[in-house]
Amino acid sequence: MAYTTIDKPTDYFNTKLYTGNFTNNHSITGVGFQPDLVWTKNRSDSGEWNSLFDVIRGVTKRIYSNETNAEETAPNSLISFDSDGFTFNADNNVNKNAKNFVSWNWLGANGTASNSNGSITSTVSANTTSGFSIVSYSGASSGGTIGHSLGVKPDIVLIKCRSATANWLFTTDIIDGSKDYLFLNQTNAKGDLTTALPTSSVFTVSGDDDQGENGKTYIAYCFNSVKGYSKFGSYAGNGNANGTFVYTGFKPAFVIVKVYAGGTGDWQMYDNKRVGYNDANYRLKPSASSAEATDEPIDILSNGFKLRNTGGSFNASGDDYIYMAFAENPFVTSTGIPTTAR
Repeated sequence: MAYTTIDKPTDYFNTKLYTGNFTNNHSITGVGFQPDLVWTKNRSDSGEWNSLFDVIRGVTKRIYSNETNAEETAPNSLISFDSDGFTFNADNNVNKNAKNFVSWNWLGANGTASNSNGSITSTVSANTTSGFSIVSYSGASSGGTIGHSLGVKPDIVLIKCRSATANWLFTTDIIDGSKDYLFLNQTNAKGDLTTALPTSSVFTVSGDDDQGENGKTYIAYCFNSVKGYSKFGSYAGNGNANGTFVYTGFKPAFVIVKVYAGGTGDWQMYDNKRVGYNDANYRLKPSASSAEATDEPIDILSNGFKLRNTGGSFNASGDDYIYMAFAENPFVTSTGIPTTAR
């Protein structure tokens, strides 16, 4: 499948800030579409977990990116995916009174479909325009292949066991062409997997508990790079406050980075809505429950991002890093209109 430049990335991904009020039917609007994946985090308080909800698992079904916990049913959490956002009930994790929150939102298919391309039938909500799919499946005794419905090979497959305690398995071949893994909930360096690389129709899992154990249920989030909208790659740190510049080909709206070689450290998340002094962006951690911090900022530019600190979690000299980036605007639209930095 050939992709063209997405001229309006906010039709497929958007960051939304909101303030909790600990009341039922608290409607959050302004996302711009009906999201199929909603990831929320309390910015104000430490000790608050990252919550993820998606259309396949359904409303009130929560998993945490910084923990190994199985999926839980939280009846006062997200109770609906709406045409321009979502609605919460009185739940402290996602709607604590007077606290600042951020949500990152992705558009899937606004519905689900069965996929029998692999040896294990999956349920999928796929958006082939933006290169994103949500995939639900059950494990088998020896693993198997899972249909993802993207039509191209995913660059990243992120897997979480729903029915039992297990790590978040982040798999990719964008580092060196082999199948590498990290854990979203840990600080580990990368390791190697022996299962086959994904194809344009399926990804492969083993029978391990964190990806496809018999009798357990799983959710996967699959991503591939799309011109003007998303890019996933790697860079080398330089240990300088005038840090490495990472070219993406668009003005980023959301950036996740992680050291994978030379050192270990938490994942870091930045976006274009949580902005501080001199337009340097605040960070949160998908692998931790800490509050928002400003000590390792990045600058968001019209065609990429630049690191503005020497911190080991994103810019140590000699260390290597992986990143995921989603766009606010393409650097140049399909009609030749350039974007600008803030």
